[in-house]
Amino acid sequence: MATGSGRAFAWQVFPPMPTCRVYGTVAYQDGHLLVLGGCGRAGLPLDTAETLDMASHTWLALAPLPTARAGAAAVVLGKQVLVVGGVDEGQSPVAAVEAFLADEGRWERRATLPQAAMGVATVERDGMVYALGGMGPDTAPQAQVRVYEPRRDCWLSLPSMPTPCYGASTFLHGNKIYVLGGRQGKLPVTAFEAFDLEACTWTRHPSLPSRRAFAGCAMAEGNVFSLGGLQQPGPHNFYSRPHFVNTVEMFDLEHGSWTKLPRSLRMRDKRADFVVGSLGGHIMAIGGLGNQPCPLGSVEGFSLARRRWEALPAMPTARCSCSSLQAGPRLFVIGGVAQGPSQAVEALCLRDGV
Repeated sequence: MATGSGRAFAWQVFPPMPTCRVYGTVAYQDGHLLVLGGCGRAGLPLDTAETLDMASHTWLALAPLPTARAGAAAVVLGKQVLVVGGVDEGQSPVAAVEAFLADEGRWERRATLPQAAMGVATVERDGMVYALGGMGPDTAPQAQVRVYEPRRDCWLSLPSMPTPCYGASTFLHGNKIYVLGGRQGKLPVTAFEAFDLEACTWTRHPSLPSRRAFAGCAMAEGNVFSLGGLQQPGPHNFYSRPHFVNTVEMFDLEHGSWTKLPRSLRMRDKRADFVVGSLGGHIMAIGGLGNQPCPLGSVEGFSLARRRWEALPAMPTARCSCSSLQAGPRLFVIGGVAQGPSQAVEALCLRDGV
């Protein structure tokens, strides 16, 4: 049950997607929520594209993606949505880059990535799209950094990341892109690095104190948070198994150091593969997988002002592996896995925003 400031939040339930999916790509543009590709019940990447009109709460089918894919990245560029990388129907990384032209309701192909990649992290700044890392067809993690110039429809190379990885969390703060975690094969990465967009140089920051897969990451008020996940045993601990944790680690950008918060400030639930976001002065932890036999429906928020975790209203549909997107006072939780791929579309909102 939600208590205290938890009453400031509520769930808004939208009509379910026409197509159930996991690993879908999501974008928000001019009052429309776009859900592109992903994997359906058959476990294969989809070319299906659908949009939810936020005014009428109705779903519309869009022209299908030219390349069926799952786990792609998406960036909104004005009236266009750029879709980058992902995995195709043959389970191979994708080099194709495609743009959906909202005003015309059609797709156009754009300059392909220099190398096919899944798990690419993307950041938009001043109309330029930065694509960082990824995993290629040889399954090796990539260190490449590329920038897309829409006017010239071309990708340019920038200095490579110090640590190759895919599936990293990225944050734009000032003139820097921060890259945290990710994976190399099955191993989670602890590296924390920053790319200075003006100087075109990389800086290595202290690594994460603990090695965790499927952790959640967020940035708020000059701090980077790394939450939960599946704790990996040390290289010499042959008897320990991965286990769910409620760890909270916080990096202070001003002081340049990590703090592992004490047990009293850990999350209430141990969880991995969950949605994380920053909303209403709270760092949110939503759903995921834990020690229970089914996905979690619990939600908790770390109050940045009170420095404590608070129980928030539970998810209407318990899920893990969800896509998520923040738009104004709403943190959307889209698709994912319940008992199978889900059609659910729900948003945690500030009550004034419902």
